Amino acid sequence: MDLIRRSAYGLPATSQAAFIASTEGTKVHYLGSEYLSRRHDLCDDYVRAIRASHLANKDEGYVDIAYTAAVCEHGSVYEGRGANRRCGANGTAALNSKHYAVVALVAKAGGGLDTPTDAQLHGIRDAIEWLRAEGEAGDYIGGHRDGYATTCPGAPLYDWVKRGAPRPGGAPTPTTPVVDLSRLISAASVDPPKSGTPVSYAGVRTVEAALRAEGLLAPALVDGHFGTSTITAYRAWQKRCGYSGADADGIPGKTSLTRLGNARGFTVID
Repeated sequence: MDLIRRSAYGLPATSQAAFIASTEGTKVHYLGSEYLSRRHDLCDDYVRAIRASHLANKDEGYVDIAYTAAVCEHGSVYEGRGANRRCGANGTAALNSKHYAVVALVAKAGGGLDTPTDAQLHGIRDAIEWLRAEGEAGDYIGGHRDGYATTCPGAPLYDWVKRGAPRPGGAPTPTTPVVDLSRLISAASVDPPKSGTPVSYAGVRTVEAALRAEGLLAPALVDGHFGTSTITAYRAWQKRCGYSGADADGIPGKTSLTRLGNARGFTVID
């Protein structure tokens, strides 16, 4: 998955949109306007332009780009409002809280690039899997027109959505969990002092399950809370990876976490 974070293409690191803990799923959109194929290095310019036009729309009162994510013809996923943020693209306040919104950079019929590329379909599917892993999105996949009077996301994309949004070429849809390193580090830093077992990041459970499979964490402690027992278990994993002293402090790093993911079946993003 080629996930391009907001800060990596010039947006504020965090959206001002309201927090939401989860959604029932994801809706797919298209631009509904003219759009021409372009070099990949120009795609981020276009996503920024979408955001600028949304912020300039005083009637809608957008606080950010309306979409949760945007996917270009080359398959890259540009983080829009991002996971756990209410979108602004599904038509009503209720629908914006009910589903995330992923837009494909494709045009209306006859308006240029009006059929998604295979790479783009893979990218949309990547975005859906990312939102399930990082944003507690449910299994539902629909089009903007589902529940709202619009032609979006256009015939080609909607036909694909109604077929279950399969990956092109019959490739299986991966079920590999995704763990966000930055959010994991945050959980490892803020969770231990908290009373009880609050879960600040759902991906912690994936890492804890991997540590359990390595024999480093008791099954009863796979609870999603990166507490002191998980710190101790991760420190043991770091030592197993050859780290010592301050480098084995129980706070995940990219190399050790990637090794754990490769061994136990999850993908690391940062």
